[in-house]
Amino acid sequence: MSFLRAARAALTGYAALLPVLAVLVGLSLSCGNGTSTTPSAPNHGAYVTLPSKGVVQFLQIEGSTGALIPGPITPPTENISPTGLALMPSKKFLFAVNPRANTISIFNVASDGSLTLSGAPVQAGSGPSSCVIDPTGQFLLVTNSLSNNISVFSINASSGALTEIAGSPFWANTNPTNIVITHAGKFVFVTNPGIGMVTGYSLSSGVLTPIPGSPFFSGAGAAALTVDGSDRFLYVANPYAVNPLLTTVGNISGFNVDPNTGALTPILGTPFAATDGSGPTAITVDPTGRFVYATTPGSSFSIWCFSINPPNGQLTAVTGSPFSLTSGGLFALFDPSGNYFYIGSASGTAIAGYTYNPSTGSLTAVANSPFSVSVQPGGMVLTE
Repeated sequence: MSFLRAARAALTGYAALLPVLAVLVGLSLSCGNGTSTTPSAPNHGAYVTLPSKGVVQFLQIEGSTGALIPGPITPPTENISPTGLALMPSKKFLFAVNPRANTISIFNVASDGSLTLSGAPVQAGSGPSSCVIDPTGQFLLVTNSLSNNISVFSINASSGALTEIAGSPFWANTNPTNIVITHAGKFVFVTNPGIGMVTGYSLSSGVLTPIPGSPFFSGAGAAALTVDGSDRFLYVANPYAVNPLLTTVGNISGFNVDPNTGALTPILGTPFAATDGSGPTAITVDPTGRFVYATTPGSSFSIWCFSINPPNGQLTAVTGSPFSLTSGGLFALFDPSGNYFYIGSASGTAIAGYTYNPSTGSLTAVANSPFSVSVQPGGMVLTE
């Protein structure tokens, strides 16, 4: 997946509505079978929002180790609490949604990664929580969790200026939070945690048209969602769902995505649950498209890992899963440049980093992980 896809699977909006507890501990933990391998990659970076401080910080990613090194931070702005982030494909502009002020901040990105505000914030709907840019880089989509809709803006490629398109905002059912666009840019899906549903749209020139049959039932608390690299399968983390034959609380719903209409049909065997652990609130697919990872609070049975059966999308727990490793439920995303996996914690004020084995799915903690960001992070997006 690209950094942008991973960022979408990160739960930036839902983190502001559903705080979870996690304590990031440990230095060199590993689990599962196999040896984790990480190819050398150039240094690059990431941005993380720190809502309680009203700032966005740049983090340099050391390509050979995956270590996160603190970089420039934006000046605090009164009444701003940035959560969701989206970075232009050109990497010239960064957008951050501010649920407290109901606005979107636009930042110019300098060559050293530092950010400067570009003009006044743009008005969004009520309670903007997450945002995403379509694959063409022309449109910014923002979920407004309190006004129950999605705002769509055209992006000026030269200035980063936002202009709301005709017909926006679009109705998105109750409490839309996490949002994802398929890699081909054809369909959009958002979670509705309050009703346990997923709302789907077709996307054309920024206009959202409801998919037939939408919304689709997923499970209690539907918190986060991700699509596989082929756009054939959609997976949703349901933190409060009850599993009749298991003590585990929470599961993952799997759906087939109709390539023509975007309609969702349940994958045979769905929902899928771990044998232990509870409450997955972040979910992502690894860059190879072989594994689904769902993360939960704490460090006991906290990272669920499933292999994807390519023909039908069914999930099978890998050896050793669920992994008892430092985790969190704010966001979970992969850095394809170096096979690094980053997880945000609500209570740990830090970001845990892992390498992963692309053959077995097992994880090994990056040296000196977790990396403190001093306060609870909101969302994270990668520059590669």
